[in-house]
Amino acid sequence: MGLFNFFTQEIAMDLGTANTLIIHNDEVVVNEPSIIALNRNNMKEVLGVGKKALLMHEKTHETIKTVRPLKDGVIADFNAAELMIRELMKMIYPKKPLFPPSWRMVICIPSSITEVEKRAVRDSAEQAGAKEVYMIHEPMAAALGIGIDVEEPVGNMIIDIGGGTTGITVIALAGIVCDQSIRIAGDEFTADIMESLRRYHSLLIGERTAEQIKIHVGAALKDLDNPPDDMPVNGRDLVTGIPKQIMVTYQEVAEALDKSIFKIEEAILKALETTPPELAADIYRRGLYLTGGGALLRGLDKRLSQKIKLPVHIAEDPLKSVVRGAGIALKHYQRFPFIMR
Repeated sequence: MGLFNFFTQEIAMDLGTANTLIIHNDEVVVNEPSIIALNRNNMKEVLGVGKKALLMHEKTHETIKTVRPLKDGVIADFNAAELMIRELMKMIYPKKPLFPPSWRMVICIPSSITEVEKRAVRDSAEQAGAKEVYMIHEPMAAALGIGIDVEEPVGNMIIDIGGGTTGITVIALAGIVCDQSIRIAGDEFTADIMESLRRYHSLLIGERTAEQIKIHVGAALKDLDNPPDDMPVNGRDLVTGIPKQIMVTYQEVAEALDKSIFKIEEAILKALETTPPELAADIYRRGLYLTGGGALLRGLDKRLSQKIKLPVHIAEDPLKSVVRGAGIALKHYQRFPFIMR
């Protein structure tokens, strides 16, 4: 057993719809987009993964296919997911080690996941070379990553806005009390921006450009204290078919995202309605915690706070809080009852 432990390396993985992060020895060693480029003639041949594959996305010819293996937080393409996990695990050791380690792995999964989807995650990890696979629900990992003591008898509401899903969860006594999950998150915001530019400017843009607009001028309010500069956007004019450039303001983006953010607000209110009264009292005192990439949207905390009349706190590093929490859980995996084998 001692020898096995000597060769066992522990990693925590946040397998997200948009990005995959891996923690090894308390450090985030991999932070890559969840995308892989494959050869169409031989779907086992990997041409690029992560940032390299993202550069190819929407620019490929008929022999290259870019695949996002996860949709709405769960594995949609089993073969691509396994290859992607394998390639990302290779990035932990750029130089090939003399003795390949045995991996003990904790993977974050959405709280609304089905048994079949859970099985797919476990199988993908095992096929990619993990010897022991543990799982932890994303809101639980996010709470640990934010620094909340999940074992105390106090209610905390975590809102995790990821790429595919937004999870709204109330946690107390190291367990999930109530849980709402809606399929409106970062990907939906990107689609809203593409649709808005098509409708109001007759400009056709790709997913990557829409993603850049969301990062640089994305906003949840039309009135910000320190607004970002307008952004030049290139695309194809749908009327003439010729490439053109327009300037996009943050107000336009806020308008485009309004409906989707409204649906997130509704889901939060619904989750609060189902919260037991004693936990609701705790949430009133503590406020809500925002995490995930969507938490970086300018003015989102202010907008939610105005609607729900409660304080809203953004996690220190919202993109990494889930994987950090998974890393903490992995260290003490015998102690926490919510880690699943």
